[in-house]
Amino acid sequence: MAQSVCWSAVAGGVTAPVGFQAAGITAGLKDSGKPDLALLMAPHNAVCAGTFTTSVVRAACVDLCAERLQTSEGFCRAVLINSGQANACTGDRGLIDSQRATQVLADRLGLSSDQVLICSTGVIGVPIPMQLLLAGLDPLVEALAVDGGSAAAKAILTTDLVEKQIAVEAEIEGRIVRIGGMAKGSGMIHPDMATMLGYLTCDAGVPSEAWQAMVRRAVQRSFNAITVDGDTSTNDTFLAFTAGEPLPADQLDRLEQGVTLVAQYLARSIARDGEGATCLIEVLVEGAASEADALQMARTVCGSSLVKTAVHGRDPNWGRIVAAAGRSGVDFDAQAVSLWIGEHQLMVNGQPLGFDREAAATYLRARASGHYLDDDAVVIRLLVGSGPGQGRAWGCDLSDQYVRINADYTT
Repeated sequence: MAQSVCWSAVAGGVTAPVGFQAAGITAGLKDSGKPDLALLMAPHNAVCAGTFTTSVVRAACVDLCAERLQTSEGFCRAVLINSGQANACTGDRGLIDSQRATQVLADRLGLSSDQVLICSTGVIGVPIPMQLLLAGLDPLVEALAVDGGSAAAKAILTTDLVEKQIAVEAEIEGRIVRIGGMAKGSGMIHPDMATMLGYLTCDAGVPSEAWQAMVRRAVQRSFNAITVDGDTSTNDTFLAFTAGEPLPADQLDRLEQGVTLVAQYLARSIARDGEGATCLIEVLVEGAASEADALQMARTVCGSSLVKTAVHGRDPNWGRIVAAAGRSGVDFDAQAVSLWIGEHQLMVNGQPLGFDREAAATYLRARASGHYLDDDAVVIRLLVGSGPGQGRAWGCDLSDQYVRINADYTT
């Protein structure tokens, strides 16, 4: 593998990479009056890769995106995103409306309809108010700008409390390469690629097949490694665009490091902004037989309601953690397990250790900072053997506020 490069944060989100434009406007799709319609535009000859929900109940826009990526061999240029209505489980109308919206937008942009994708997010069973969406397309196209990343990131939100965007750059082979990203998601998060949408842009050219493989690996280590509530949505979509001067094949590993970094940042941001959450949970599993085993175990621990409620109660109840690991479906030696919460070691070689319970509880309380930070995670580390497999997953605590938010979601 190529040596690591230093990726530094820059401003701009999805429009930080050269050649990309974005826009976000208020088209009246939401009763709240908040921004609700976004557009991401990629340069000529851009290549797009995508991953989607595996649910058999999914919105027509998901199937339309997957179909167009296949028929165009990934040469797509634009994605239209509406928030407020998932347009899922709406019968034939869902597909007809998605096709109509993309055709009208394609005409405005001078593209073929196969080059235009569409994503929807919001309440399942509610169709898009097409008159409002179509009326918003002209002002949306007019708003396209090279600094439109932040506006687009705001327009795709639903129950999110904060926008989620990032951009990084690094020098590779004597040139500056930039990667940007934005995402939305707060509830119904348990991806097998949850209500989550994610977008990534990159200004280094990569062959379509190599780009798709790179994106799939990054998604497996990011969006497929988070959970909020165990529910997967009908609309999950992640689209990644790349366009620009090609990188040498021996430098693609370096680029993948940046792609994974951006995807993991966005994934963590979704977990941290989980509905009703007060803190991020990060589970690191080491010593497993494979990376896949480690990820499966880490994700099971993150998704445990008992672990999530213990963290919310600032209770270092380590028994819930090892119990969740034990039901993950991964075979390991229970007598080889060591466990830490933060810097506090609670088990060694399958045996409990005496520990300062109040100090561990204080560590848990300190993580609930109420701030949107990268360093406020409750870190749980499990060493389960001497194998080469290592994996991380992210989740959040489970509070009574989650119940209130979702009990009143459509009323």
